[in-house]
Amino acid sequence: MDQQLFPPEQNKGFPDDPEDGPQGPEEWSPDWERSAPAPESAASVLYLPLGLFVVTVFTTLWAGAYQVNTEPVSGAWDFLVRYPGSLLDGWPFAATLLGILVTHEFGHFYLSRLHRVPASLPLFIPGPPQFIGTFGAVIRMRSPIMNRRALFDVGVAGPIAGFIVAVPALIIGLSYSRVEPTMGLFGLQLGEPLLLQFFAWLMFGPLPETHDIVLHPVAYAAWFGFFITALNLIPIGQLDGGHVAYALFGRRQRTLALATIPILLVLGLWGWPGWILWACLAGLVGISHPPVLDPGTELGRGRLWVGWGALVIFLVSFSPVPFYFG
Repeated sequence: MDQQLFPPEQNKGFPDDPEDGPQGPEEWSPDWERSAPAPESAASVLYLPLGLFVVTVFTTLWAGAYQVNTEPVSGAWDFLVRYPGSLLDGWPFAATLLGILVTHEFGHFYLSRLHRVPASLPLFIPGPPQFIGTFGAVIRMRSPIMNRRALFDVGVAGPIAGFIVAVPALIIGLSYSRVEPTMGLFGLQLGEPLLLQFFAWLMFGPLPETHDIVLHPVAYAAWFGFFITALNLIPIGQLDGGHVAYALFGRRQRTLALATIPILLVLGLWGWPGWILWACLAGLVGISHPPVLDPGTELGRGRLWVGWGALVIFLVSFSPVPFYFG
């Protein structure tokens, strides 16, 4: 989901923020410029990303098949042992979710290469099949990003690319979804971001309070695509939103992040408790974005419009209470 643009061991030698005053030529020579990074082994460059991706394909297939299973089982492991042939039933969910995630990560990867920033292949993180089978993915950067344009492009490319795939996936998934009465039903419910509400209204019209939409696995995976997009666009630290906010606003990104933390805490106290965990994790990693080496590069009008577009994507993808019981 996110990419580590400024690994801690590579932050040493960064100049102070240029807005504090001019920097001399010698102050612009961080450690990574004085010594090229050691070449990585084939195992870490290719085999590790490929291996993690294969495992994540398996766990997302497992998660998708477990979601649609109608046979009596005592858990995900029992389901796998008793019905291993049913794993292929999870392909609509797994293919959709991984399609969104792969597109997101290769948006970062492609723009990193375009700006000549050394980057690893996406490292996918397998997750428990009781949920969605993955915790997303990360991309490792082996050197800092030089200027604001590169930072903006690399940061915003992933969410936009993933969003472009998630929208048609949602439309296709909703066309296979069904409306059912909710009388007597109780369980985990999903929040409804604005975009889901809009397309659901177009396809099904106004629903009575006694009915709800049962999402097809493709629509369910698209929902998680929007959720992941919104999480990453929060303007904190080295999340995608932190990269974009720093490229747009410089040091004022910290002010924006400080204003975001209490909002997440309030949403966590009166909505989904996961926002509290997300705020704490963000605080541990750091809410401020490290400075770029050449902050004087202008973004240009086109990138400013793309930045506004990223804000719109965040607003239509964000759900204040993404999970609740009802």
